[in-house]
Amino acid sequence: MTKIFSIANQKGGVGKTTTAVNLACGLARRGVPALLVDLDSQANATSALGFAKTEGASLYGALTGEARAAEKIIATGTPNLDLIPSEVDMAAAESELLQNENYLSRLRDVLAPIRDSEKYAAIILDCPPALGMLSMNSLAAADHLLITLQCEYLAMEGLSQILNVVEQIRGAGVNPELTIGGIIMTMFDVRTNLSRQVVAEVSKAFPQLVFKTMIPRSIRLGEAPSHGKSIFDYDPNSTGAAAYDALAKEVSRRFGLKK
Repeated sequence: MTKIFSIANQKGGVGKTTTAVNLACGLARRGVPALLVDLDSQANATSALGFAKTEGASLYGALTGEARAAEKIIATGTPNLDLIPSEVDMAAAESELLQNENYLSRLRDVLAPIRDSEKYAAIILDCPPALGMLSMNSLAAADHLLITLQCEYLAMEGLSQILNVVEQIRGAGVNPELTIGGIIMTMFDVRTNLSRQVVAEVSKAFPQLVFKTMIPRSIRLGEAPSHGKSIFDYDPNSTGAAAYDALAKEVSRRFGLKK
């Protein structure tokens, strides 16, 4: 059964897209068929896999009823990993979705045929760095929300906000089955007391949610997207590659993702 994961956070610079790309690649490398969906008009996930913004390539046409989502899927060159890219027209989707009667469930509807095909074990939605209409649609479409949380205190303030949004989504009946799939601690620096303190506090508050794998603060992780490569292709022996491989293993086990 295909499971849909939304990787969302209203704050930018917390490793959201880095995690979406490398988690998807990590799952694929472990034999788990995965589809990465880039919902951000900045198309960072798209470029991080080496693809340029291409007019008409995004989900915009599907969201506006002019195309099918399956038509937008492209192969990435990584076995078991496909991509629905993004481009600048996704910015217009934010406002145009409001004109749709079922504006919160539109993404869920357009992804339904892909999900029902069961071609993929995991569909990973990379959201814009804001809780706008596309991010809300991703929460309405997802089975599980994965939250990337930077190891700093300001990031913790944003955690309560996104948890409140999840409660609203569930309470309003938009997606009552949505769960907090887990919290991924990013930009962890073992050398600093701050990183350890933040992890300790979040783990104490949400002991069942925090993944054991910590994503390190890493220059190589920052460099990889500019080369259009995942960390596994850019520097497979790096600490970042080891961390995302471990995270992919942990996610696969937690959610029973099958090859």
